[in-house]
Amino acid sequence: MKRYLKLFLLFFVLSCNNERTLILPEIESAEVTEVLDVSAAYIFYDESQSDSTLLNRKNLISTTNWLVNVDKRLSLKQALTHIIFLQEKKRNAQMHKNENAKNYFTCNNIETKTLGFLEFTDIYFKDENPNYLEYSKNNPNDYLLVKIEEDKKVRLISVTQDFKTEVSEGYYFNDSENFLDKLQAAKTKNLILFFDYDLSFQDYIDVKHFFSLPMNSDFEISENEYLFP
Repeated sequence: MKRYLKLFLLFFVLSCNNERTLILPEIESAEVTEVLDVSAAYIFYDESQSDSTLLNRKNLISTTNWLVNVDKRLSLKQALTHIIFLQEKKRNAQMHKNENAKNYFTCNNIETKTLGFLEFTDIYFKDENPNYLEYSKNNPNDYLLVKIEEDKKVRLISVTQDFKTEVSEGYYFNDSENFLDKLQAAKTKNLILFFDYDLSFQDYIDVKHFFSLPMNSDFEISENEYLFP
């Protein structure tokens, strides 16, 4: 049976007899504005928990599209503990599996003042401290490594043919025109993203949304995303 889940810009969910508020990340516009046949998970910002997060996944159905609602105040490290758990749960499902079911982050679409969705079905988060030189040796294809730091400062990292690492100066991601110029000038359009653990989930969504825009369709983004402390 088809289901459509109507969600509000602020989620108010009753859990353990307490009202909880979840503040969604915002994006300027969204390519995906409607998802059918869904169930939802909620990752709350909760200071009463040791890791400041609380996951509510009681109503998830493995054969549906999953809307993962993450409070934008969380750090990437806090949120990803639960996101990776949800991904593995769905990928490892033995029964009632739907290969066409996708996973989306739910966002506030500023342009239309409605909801928008960013797909992350095929993303694999790699929780490991990046050794850029070693990574390049083991992955000989021509990639540009994009390191996003906590303050959204971005450094472009390339490895020369004689395996020397070259790191660019820091460009602020908010200065998207300047940053895009630097990316366009690079010798390759194949990018691998490395994210600081302490980046806010809102900032993470900003980066993901940036690379989903039509003007950036020339870039090939690796499905592997790396995290660093």
